[in-house]
Amino acid sequence: MQIITTTSDLSALVSRLKQFPHITIDTEFLRESTFWPVLCLIQIASEDESAIIDPLADGIDLKPLFELMQDETVLKIFHAGRQDLEIFYHLNGMVPTPIFDTQVAAMVCGFGESVGYDTLVSKIVGKSIDKSSRFTDWSRRPLSEKQLTYAEADVTYLRDVYKFLAAELTKSGREEWVQSEMEILRSADTYFTPPENAWKRIKSRNSHPKFLGILQSVAGWREEQAHKQNIPRNRVLKDEALLEIASNPPSSPEKLSHVRGIGQRFSNGNMGHGLLEAIKKGVNLPAEQCPKITKKEALPKGTGPLMDLLRVVLKQCCEENDVAQKLICNTADLEKIAIDDNADVPALKGWRRKVFGDLALQLKKGKIALASESGKIKIIHL
Repeated sequence: MQIITTTSDLSALVSRLKQFPHITIDTEFLRESTFWPVLCLIQIASEDESAIIDPLADGIDLKPLFELMQDETVLKIFHAGRQDLEIFYHLNGMVPTPIFDTQVAAMVCGFGESVGYDTLVSKIVGKSIDKSSRFTDWSRRPLSEKQLTYAEADVTYLRDVYKFLAAELTKSGREEWVQSEMEILRSADTYFTPPENAWKRIKSRNSHPKFLGILQSVAGWREEQAHKQNIPRNRVLKDEALLEIASNPPSSPEKLSHVRGIGQRFSNGNMGHGLLEAIKKGVNLPAEQCPKITKKEALPKGTGPLMDLLRVVLKQCCEENDVAQKLICNTADLEKIAIDDNADVPALKGWRRKVFGDLALQLKKGKIALASESGKIKIIHL
């Protein structure tokens, strides 16, 4: 097992990895007490070797690895790689490219929704992974041989998982299906929430524009503070406090200190001053600039039963095509299809339309029927 702790060894490893058309990658990180994940370990493998890179080693420079992440000639393979990709984006300012996610590929190949790595290794490679090191504190040093072996398995078995899934995609002609999903993972917007949009993460039943204007301002302030201090959002202020402030905006340190979870020390300090400025900004925001939430209109009569039928068609299409429903259509999009033949949803575009969208529209127009035959649902074209 190679443990890379120096920049020179990392550069040599990267030079060797660049000779291969694809490599497998995984990371171990912590983020319980930080806003940004703390990278603790990087596992990486080619067809010839595997290695563990220690990003916490004294003096190591990850620049050679970042250059590899941008090498267009080497495909980077992850499993459920969104958080791994977020780490590389945060540290290097760029999303690795090109990429392939075996969890997405597995959903396309009929392994179910959000299938776990352990399950794929068991079904495809015929091996079982020792899960006892799953909750390791990866920031501690030294790591035991058992912990390192567990970490290394996340990329060694992934080689065989990738080869199997890639072959299945080629056989079924579904490579394009996976690539369309990779566009989301390749987008930098996936890994960064602009402060002005942070309010959308907070659940609230109040849709009054003035309330939303204040919430937008204070939530944006909290987002910036969390970024700056590298602490979780709720360590700055809890959602409940932001909602209370937006409902009853305090105008002085004394009134701010009365908000649940905010004391005088906070309200009288720099943080309190900054928050009061954000509150004032939200209060003074012109009505026409306040966020607006369009109230959901009552569904036309009969939409509920129609959606039930569409769900049956969706499930049947996914079973026939061995693809996870999650990739095709969610409940919100199904509702949009039920009330609008031209709904702007993924299920009515590209490969999803061929699998499900066209049949959904045919059902609405009375061109197909559903029947039960030998205990199974059958779609009948009229």
